Amino acid sequence: MSDELSRKLESKIDKKLSSKSKKKQLDDGFKKGKVVNEVLDKPTVMTLYKMISDHVISYVNGAVSAGKESVLFWGVAENQKNVALKIYLVSTSNFKKREPYILGDPRFSKVKKGTKNLVYLWAKKEFRNLSQCFEVGLPVPEPILVTNNVLAMNFIGTDGSPSKTLLESQVDESDYLQSLSFLHELYQKAKLVHGDYSEYNIFKTDNGIVVFDLGSAVDLRHPNSEEFLKRDISNITRFFNKRGISVKDPSVVYEEITK
Repeated sequence: MSDELSRKLESKIDKKLSSKSKKKQLDDGFKKGKVVNEVLDKPTVMTLYKMISDHVISYVNGAVSAGKESVLFWGVAENQKNVALKIYLVSTSNFKKREPYILGDPRFSKVKKGTKNLVYLWAKKEFRNLSQCFEVGLPVPEPILVTNNVLAMNFIGTDGSPSKTLLESQVDESDYLQSLSFLHELYQKAKLVHGDYSEYNIFKTDNGIVVFDLGSAVDLRHPNSEEFLKRDISNITRFFNKRGISVKDPSVVYEEITK
């Protein structure tokens, strides 16, 4: 591909995405320029173009949420199915803090140095974790494809608006029991521990909970998997207890999950 053609494609996609982004105001203060400059760098734009040319997505509507490590874009497939495009920020230094969730996981024994390599590996890791969960029937977004720093998966929500998280919802005992059941099945069926389980990354939908942000999930053979599981149980117990739901002793929950 010539440099001139590359520049034209980059400019075309960049303009389309940035114009679409104007329609959405990102909650945490991401400005359009920052989204375009830090997320839609040239390699990312070319990755998105390849997804379009490979018919993974038809077009991109714009950004719907943003965090320190990634921005979520709303894409649409050729069959009009909504697709979530999670674009990990290659420019961020936050991923260095994620090394403990990779080092020690036997599935990822070779870790190349450099922020870009770590980000690409993190995207690949989240795709693999989602796949392990989806294959055994756990309620997670269906993974579609991962390329470099872009993860494509089923969009949980309607018309570009993500479903509400537990934090944003009225919760009841059923939500609590589903949250514990997920941890149990994640451990027993998918052979994983979430590692970052909380009310912030659990959607409440009409069909029950859906868990997302599985990049931190580790294999049971990870040396810190037990510590991570205990922390996950503690986090979700604390949340539901604050909401007035009768909760089990975390140590009892741990025994039930691991036995």
